[in-house]
Amino acid sequence: MDIQALQQKAIELRKATWKMIYAAKTGHTGSDLSCTDILVALYYRVMNQTAATFTDPNRDRYIQSKGHAVEILWNVLADRGYFPKSDLKTYSQFKSPYMGHPNNHVKGVEMNTGSLGHGLALSVGIAKAAKMNGQSYHTYTLMGDGEQAEGSVWEAAMAASNFKLDNLTAIIDHNGLQITGKTVDVMNSEPLKAKYEAFGWHVLEVPGNDMQALVDALEAEPQMGKPTLVLADTTKGSGVKFAENKAEWHHKVPTAEQYQEALDDFDRQLKEVAK
Repeated sequence: MDIQALQQKAIELRKATWKMIYAAKTGHTGSDLSCTDILVALYYRVMNQTAATFTDPNRDRYIQSKGHAVEILWNVLADRGYFPKSDLKTYSQFKSPYMGHPNNHVKGVEMNTGSLGHGLALSVGIAKAAKMNGQSYHTYTLMGDGEQAEGSVWEAAMAASNFKLDNLTAIIDHNGLQITGKTVDVMNSEPLKAKYEAFGWHVLEVPGNDMQALVDALEAEPQMGKPTLVLADTTKGSGVKFAENKAEWHHKVPTAEQYQEALDDFDRQLKEVAK
């Protein structure tokens, strides 16, 4: 997809996710909206993986360490044909596999995630296995910035550099907020760019809701012998003006009035992109 098509797809998927959360009356709304552009760039442009190749040993791998933002992942996978879109009508219902965190009973999910701090370590193991087995696939993982308070993240970061995993790209959804407030107030892990560089990573800091910037960073040639970190400076609740940069929207369901207001604005955004 070209950049305009990716931008349009991101709006469409924000709208679909917004509708699913409203119908289910549950969801990590602000978190979904902040990382939508990242998932769209990966699944529609960057990654060598499709529904048809999901069992191919040489497919690229994706681990969503930030597992609570699962609603957007479910919508991306459904839109890409991993399972029927109609399945999502069961989201968060009893016995539905489409629960509030990724689980590998669903096609398209490599690993169960959601316990924060585990995704990078899992990805280090997957990337190291590729090196050991002489395979060419690339591993991607998405973390939150609040997640950087977990010590296991830094153990994994150190290991990735030690093993020279230039086939690993980690992305941080750097929106500055978590469920209890600003990340710098809850547990300040800044400066993330300098810290990852000190751990031996190649770091690219980009505006994380800018599709062109994301694609350029994710498609850049890796530095030999170094894992890559894309530090994506995003907006919590991106695309819904009244939810942007508000910690209360980390996990919140819109009212009927808010629901319709956002739907109308998504339609306006789609018209703008189409010009």
